Amino acid sequence: MGREEIAALIAILTAQQAPGGPVVGAWKIAFDKKRGAFVFDKCENEGYCEERPAVVALDGTVLDPGGPLF
Repeated sequence: MGREEIAALIAILTAQQAPGGPVVGAWKIAFDKKRGAFVFDKCENEGYCEERPAVVALDGTVLDPGGPLF
């Protein structure tokens, strides 16, 4: 990630501090270069997960709020 991506991540995390934001509860953060978005993984274990990850674009647009798989 470059400076722009890091600045965008800081802005996203700052904006998402409110309760109920899609990034709350994330265990890992990854940057998807192809989509230009951050993926906030909510899985505690690698092999088992009950929620799909939240995906937030660099401009802060929530592409996928994530949520339960079942």
